Amino acid sequence: MFEQHITPRFSETDALGHINNTVVPIWFEQARRPIFELFTPDLDHKKWCLIIARIAVDFVGELHYGTNVVVRTSIDAIGNSSFQVAQEIWQQDKVRAKGVATLVHYDYQSQKSKPIPDQIQEQLAQHMTDTSSAE
Repeated sequence: MFEQHITPRFSETDALGHINNTVVPIWFEQARRPIFELFTPDLDHKKWCLIIARIAVDFVGELHYGTNVVVRTSIDAIGNSSFQVAQEIWQQDKVRAKGVATLVHYDYQSQKSKPIPDQIQEQLAQHMTDTSSAE
């Protein structure tokens, strides 16, 4: 599992003083950076080989300005050319948002998905969600 610590910015709040719902997907993307680096270590956009096929966000509780958050990122499933990323945002020891993203290993020149190399599949597998301890 990857962890990203984030300090919410005042500009990320809404009129009610909560973190705006549009911020959560941005934090999720920021926390996927270690996964991006598995595919493109230097993050050079000219070598980019991933696309997002789907994202979903569940807002579980309110997020507030003034208290840091932790984004926890793990891998839920690995297929031949795609994989699923599970993410949670924690604030004050409580889950406040959950998200799932499906990413596809993609060849922009041929405009087609391509198999994830074995070495990267092995690295992704090291961050698989532990479902044995799920309630």
